[in-house]
Amino acid sequence: MSFPLRTLAALLVLLPVSVPAQDFFKPLKDFVEDLVPQRAPATRPVPKATPQVKEEAETPPPLPKPRPEGLGEEEPEAPVEAAPAPEPDAPVEPEAVPAPEPAPPAEEAVVDDRIYQTACPALISGAVVAKMLPPIAEGVCMAQSPLEVTALNLNGKTVELTSPIQTNCEMATALVDWAGDVDAYAKAALDSGLAALQTGTSYMCRPRVGGAEQFTSEHGFANAVDLVGFTLADGRSIVVENDWLPATTPEAKLLRQSHGAACGKFTTVLGPEANADHEDHLHLDLGCHGQTCTAQICE
Repeated sequence: MSFPLRTLAALLVLLPVSVPAQDFFKPLKDFVEDLVPQRAPATRPVPKATPQVKEEAETPPPLPKPRPEGLGEEEPEAPVEAAPAPEPDAPVEPEAVPAPEPAPPAEEAVVDDRIYQTACPALISGAVVAKMLPPIAEGVCMAQSPLEVTALNLNGKTVELTSPIQTNCEMATALVDWAGDVDAYAKAALDSGLAALQTGTSYMCRPRVGGAEQFTSEHGFANAVDLVGFTLADGRSIVVENDWLPATTPEAKLLRQSHGAACGKFTTVLGPEANADHEDHLHLDLGCHGQTCTAQICE
């Protein structure tokens, strides 16, 4: 392989002049040897390793030397005495446990003994002279806010009841309105107003008269009043049993007029022409008739 002389000359110029000859040419020699391809060295067979024979045979370990007689023998251990069993403890009496204190009695339920009743406007306004009664509860018969009525205030005067009646507020209110119409008619037709109402049965727990016994009378709900007659201011007494007939007399006309006026104030009005059970009085009540409680019975 040729080496360019120009390159060699350039290298010679770069080297210092004071370098010895052997040192000067050594880098050039190494450079040239690097450029020349080298032959791979010939491989030589590697000799096989021979197993090394153990020079000495393995010797058995030495036996222990015998001990002198009487030495090294273990003396028998002395028997260990068993520890005495612990004596059983004396039975411990259980401590007296105090009996638990009795639980305080449960507080009794507070019973609300207040009575809730409905106030009656006719009583508050003074239209009726009455007092509140305790609620009525007698089997199927009952009334939450009954009144004991003794007189009515109408047309500027007081009309007495010949016997107090026990009835509810609705009946007492309707009774005042109806008696006011009767008083006005009596003044016009008989020249004397009412002084008193002759009253009969009011509250009474019983079955309905003239009907099936399973039905309770409106009297059993303080919702009915029987009227026997009237007493006029001039002292005359007009009674249903005696004065209903003949119908043409002034007294009979007052009774019939009072019957007709009641049909506009109450839902049930029964008189002598209804049946024999009512031949001596007018029955007035506010019972429910029909599905909507708006039907009226007037006989």
